[in-house]
Amino acid sequence: MTSLAPTRMSIPFFRYPHLFAQQREEILKVMTAVMDRGAFILQSDLVEFEASLASFTGARHALGVANGTDALNIALRAAGIGPGDEVIVPSHTYVASAASIHFAGATPVLVECGPDHMIDPSAADAAVTRRTAAIMPVQLNGRTCDMDAIKAIANRHGLAIIEDAAQALGSKFKGRNAGNFGLAAEFSFYPAKVLGCFGDGGGLTTNDPEMARKMSLLRDHGRDENGLVVTWGLNSRLDNLQAAVLNVKFRQLEAEIERRREIARRYREGLRGLEDFVLPPGPDNDPDHFDTYQNYEVESGRREELRRQLDADGIRTIIQWAGKPVHQFEGLGLERANLPYTDRLFTRCFLLPMNTSLTNDEVEYICDRIRKFHG
Repeated sequence: MTSLAPTRMSIPFFRYPHLFAQQREEILKVMTAVMDRGAFILQSDLVEFEASLASFTGARHALGVANGTDALNIALRAAGIGPGDEVIVPSHTYVASAASIHFAGATPVLVECGPDHMIDPSAADAAVTRRTAAIMPVQLNGRTCDMDAIKAIANRHGLAIIEDAAQALGSKFKGRNAGNFGLAAEFSFYPAKVLGCFGDGGGLTTNDPEMARKMSLLRDHGRDENGLVVTWGLNSRLDNLQAAVLNVKFRQLEAEIERRREIARRYREGLRGLEDFVLPPGPDNDPDHFDTYQNYEVESGRREELRRQLDADGIRTIIQWAGKPVHQFEGLGLERANLPYTDRLFTRCFLLPMNTSLTNDEVEYICDRIRKFHG
């Protein structure tokens, strides 16, 4: 990759207007159609979206819900997880993973991640107690965990697997899509996701028809197909307007993923070999994983200095989740976990821009600035 002239660029971490601009006419057309029909809740656009989500992931059943956090909570409750239970989850995740466990009435047990920033299977195995009811692997940054190892733990101890696949739509492990490895899985359609709507949105997948039935009841006030309330439920339906937007965006999802993988290739080419600077696995490095690069999380031993320099160069970066893993948020009242690997990671990790609004010149500029920082 050649070095650019020193002309300064301005590269935001994410260009939210791009989400609308790239398919403006198609989106306006379907939104107008929904409003003309007055079709706002549990209508045909949602049915179409759920069919697309099931087909894309390979799951037998899919449901649209209001957001990803509700989706996890619904999955846990449908699986019978509640008071007295423990659920193992990595601390390197968004607080929603642990919050969904808490609001199901169970206790989140936070464990280490490994060098790939995913849940460490050995740490998960060591955390199992007689109260453990489930394990929640977080398919993070567009990568699916080593699900062979996770399933072996679950089978050995009789645990349910509830996947937090909020950041992993389209990612695969050994040719199998995220969302197909456990009792149920959750996806987020927050605007900045690989597939994002124009507000909050979430989805659930399962291959178990009884789980599908229970989750369908829980998302809609406990009402069955006849409108009868047969159990306590939530109000957590993906509204039809957002479903219509997602139907449009589904048409370019595979192109979206391939572009992100191309950007990851360019980052890897432009940033390889730097001292104390760790890149995520490349898109062509590991035949067991197909990564979609929801985020591009790197590590640097000089993180704060490097981020200040990138900011001066017009390049915006972030550290996920206010720079803290879940176990460091004292306001949650959780027992403080001893997670030295995760603690160290959060002194080093940060995200480079990763989205399809980036041009090749912008990616090259980012690489050029980082290489110049390293001398």
